[in-house]
Amino acid sequence: MSVNESPAGRQPTATYDSPFMKACRREPVPHTPVWFMRQAGRSLPEYRKVREGVPMLESCMRPELVTEITLQPVRRHGVDAAIYFSDIVVPLKAIGLDLDIKPGVGPVVERPIRTRADLARLRDLTPEDVSYVTEAIGLLTRELGPTPLIGFAGAPFTLASYLVEGGPSRTYENAKAMMYGDPELWADLLDRLADITAAFLKVQIEAGASAVQLFDSWVGALAPADYRCSVMPASVKVFEAVAGYGVPRIHFGVGTGELLGLMGEAGADVVGVDWRVPLDEAARRVGPGKALQGNLDPTVLFASTEAVETKTREVLDAAEGLEGHIFNLGHGVMPSTDPDALTRLVDHVHARTAR
Repeated sequence: MSVNESPAGRQPTATYDSPFMKACRREPVPHTPVWFMRQAGRSLPEYRKVREGVPMLESCMRPELVTEITLQPVRRHGVDAAIYFSDIVVPLKAIGLDLDIKPGVGPVVERPIRTRADLARLRDLTPEDVSYVTEAIGLLTRELGPTPLIGFAGAPFTLASYLVEGGPSRTYENAKAMMYGDPELWADLLDRLADITAAFLKVQIEAGASAVQLFDSWVGALAPADYRCSVMPASVKVFEAVAGYGVPRIHFGVGTGELLGLMGEAGADVVGVDWRVPLDEAARRVGPGKALQGNLDPTVLFASTEAVETKTREVLDAAEGLEGHIFNLGHGVMPSTDPDALTRLVDHVHARTAR
């Protein structure tokens, strides 16, 4: 189903005519909408206060805490969309995998997935496994009103990388060894992860999320031919599984300049672009029929206000004439970013693009 069509039997929601949703549908907007990846997080003192003493995964399973954290950047910055506070490994934890998020390290898997027998540990995800997500989104949509809520999940390749490596990696040698050396096992692993990811996104959409973003954070480590052959089928499966809901689907990865066209082909309505490729060039690579999201370098926010505004104008100028543009960073907000710089950036984009 096209993102421009209303799902059968579903009435337009309060968020339908918001600037963010209009931009996703490539319709005229009153101003360029803005939100930031990792806007709810460590850059905010109020976030650090409510998270004090609460482990990351536990914080993702407390509906009231998730609601408060998700709302914080909306209140503070006036962004045009909220993104659900969670982590890409939450659905894997929910199906019983022994993993944890270690401070300063990231997700660590006790028993990595390395053999065909290990696939048996990847059972189906049910709504009951993540009932706290349904509860939290219910709370959030009542609070947010006309502000859209973006649900999200990790893409099969990035989840597989963590599972096979056992944690974060710079080289992905174990994951790539499986992909090249046992392509059937690799394909079956990604297919199972596609089912889990799709189920997790469906829970969020059915609970009230207005859009969803699939994070393929580490897929920039692949060449286009390997992406098309070994990763794209699983991503396509995820996007097709949620197509019938008619909500915008966003696809984002880091270092994916060479993959932008393929990532659009995978089924996204909106393609996220990191800071390495100007948006006008990204539009050429992606082709018509897609909105773009991005793409200010997150480190620019550590410069002076004048420098931030100059670099922001460059992004907006490159986005001039795009079918649809959502302003974002080229990756997540960095932990030591001054929150006031983000607020000023939202105000600047809104003022400069007012129509």
